[in-house]
Amino acid sequence: MSQLSSVELKVFVPARDFDLSRRFYADLGFTQASNEEGVAYFRHGNNSFLLQDFYDPGLANNLMLHLLVDDALAWHRHIQVSRFVERYSVALGEPAEQPWGMLDFTLTDPSGVLWRIAQNI
Repeated sequence: MSQLSSVELKVFVPARDFDLSRRFYADLGFTQASNEEGVAYFRHGNNSFLLQDFYDPGLANNLMLHLLVDDALAWHRHIQVSRFVERYSVALGEPAEQPWGMLDFTLTDPSGVLWRIAQNI
């Protein structure tokens, strides 16, 4: 059997309001690398995803993404200082140490997608 390799895995993230979600992710710190035919490619470091101009509430409300960072508290402060909750009507959880050895918090995007932003402790 030949050895299989892969290059990258990206998730398609739904957007109820595509332009609002594009601004949200850019303000969060992701770089929009492209935007073609209702699919915007976002990246931050080695991480990336595809934001799609498509919305299904069942998908959005059940999708959870995990972003591993070096400093979860710095990310949390950035979101607070930038007033994401007020500007985008999103939910921001408080940082907490988890029994699986991570410090994390939750952030819900404008479409209802849940992000867990975490660091190893």
